[in-house]
Amino acid sequence: MALKSPVDFAGSISSGQKHPCCFGVAGCNRSRCVRYDKKSRTCRLVTRAISVDRPQLDFSNPDWKKQFQEDFNRRFSLPHLKDVIDVEPRPTTFSLKSRSPLENVNGSMQGSWNGYVNDDDRALLKVIKFASPTSAGADCIDPDCSWVEQWVHRAGPRKQIYFEPQYVKAGIVTCGGLCPGLNDVIRQIVLTLEKYGVKNIVGIQHGFRGFFEDHLAEVPLSRHVVQNINLAGGSFLGVSRGGANISDIARRLDMLFVLGGNGTHAGANLIHEECRKRKLKVSIVGVPKTIDNDILLMDKTFGFDTAVEAAQRAINSAYIEAHSAFHGIGLVKLMGRSSGFITMHASLSSGQVDICLIPEVPFTLDGPNGVLRHLEHLIETKGFALICVAEGAGQEHLQQSNATDASGNMILSDIGVHLHQKIKSHFKEIGVHSDVKYIDPTYMVRAVRANASDAILCTVLGQNAVHGAFAGFSGITTGICNTHNVYLPIPEVIKSTRFVDPNSRMWHRCLTSTGQPDFH
Repeated sequence: MALKSPVDFAGSISSGQKHPCCFGVAGCNRSRCVRYDKKSRTCRLVTRAISVDRPQLDFSNPDWKKQFQEDFNRRFSLPHLKDVIDVEPRPTTFSLKSRSPLENVNGSMQGSWNGYVNDDDRALLKVIKFASPTSAGADCIDPDCSWVEQWVHRAGPRKQIYFEPQYVKAGIVTCGGLCPGLNDVIRQIVLTLEKYGVKNIVGIQHGFRGFFEDHLAEVPLSRHVVQNINLAGGSFLGVSRGGANISDIARRLDMLFVLGGNGTHAGANLIHEECRKRKLKVSIVGVPKTIDNDILLMDKTFGFDTAVEAAQRAINSAYIEAHSAFHGIGLVKLMGRSSGFITMHASLSSGQVDICLIPEVPFTLDGPNGVLRHLEHLIETKGFALICVAEGAGQEHLQQSNATDASGNMILSDIGVHLHQKIKSHFKEIGVHSDVKYIDPTYMVRAVRANASDAILCTVLGQNAVHGAFAGFSGITTGICNTHNVYLPIPEVIKSTRFVDPNSRMWHRCLTSTGQPDFH
């Protein structure tokens, strides 16, 4: 199937059916139900196809694998300054063997030190060979689930760089909402830039707004300024949602490091395209920031581990309240507009959650198979219950305003408040006492300092972002794929939101832990 842009494939699927396989469209198992019909017990399923300009594959052709790999290599080739301007490399100024940046050297190191990454180094994007399309979490290209190698570029410092550090002006901007680890990434970008020899480093205040609002001046950054900012949560530079004048941004810096999610990366890619069109020697590099862990192709985004850990405090509090009360019901709403990764992992790690509700898996509230009936069962058998729900779950049950925020995201109705009211009214109607405690810890989770795991991830991402810029790449982002640090073209990671796969082993593990039934 040849696609020119992300497409919604809509179809009906009954609650007992498996998700359909979409051979020829890699990653098309990312599906979600957007409307549930209570009478027919079917849901309107939307699958995000994430293939762009892929040639139609003829599996009867013995060379179809070669065709697929050639197309993959084309799409995942990293944009480079050499593509649009005549620029010569020079030996790197980055060395771990020196106390200060290397100057006027030929780039060769003493002995056999191998601290640099070769431009031809690659990492496998996918490492599991599924034997069948019905295997848990199977992501197949053809009906036989053939193994096809998909290689992506390894991240890290190169021997050759394409900027003279003493002449570079580098900028850092943090966009979107708050996320644990922002200050850690800012700090590492500054420290690594200085290791290369860059002296002119600035922070852009409050997202892209800092580029065009006069009262938001650039913040000079150095090791002295950022040394301890990782000890606090939030963003040292501030955040905001919304866009800016691309042409103005393109001509003000030599390097721009953009920390944000899908929308922010889309803006970064527009800036990159503008620079290419005007043949400017400017490198735009993204660092994927989303607490929801919903960026395609990546194992994990920074802030996610901290969010799951911070959510435990809310879940534990709700558990204690519910367990202590007579017919207590604890209800915790966590982040996750489109993806339920935080809610799923927090529920799984807690071990106390009875019901986990995420956007990817539709549910009914009323009726013999609904959430409310299962709550009755839990109260009857356990005497209490604990529910964990993602903010984007169950939106089909709520009135939609169709309003959007400054980033263009649809403003969601509050599923937590809705569930709280429904549970209370339901138990009142059936004449059973209940004590419902509702906790929404959203900004307590967003604003905390990164934990040890995320702090290390932020260190790696910040350093690799700088290495990528000096290597001459632009329009890229850095992340972890199958435990390896890689560079990916921005267009490949913003084609769709990454969703929890309801057929995945992790979701099955969560269901085993909670013991919840199918709410259809």
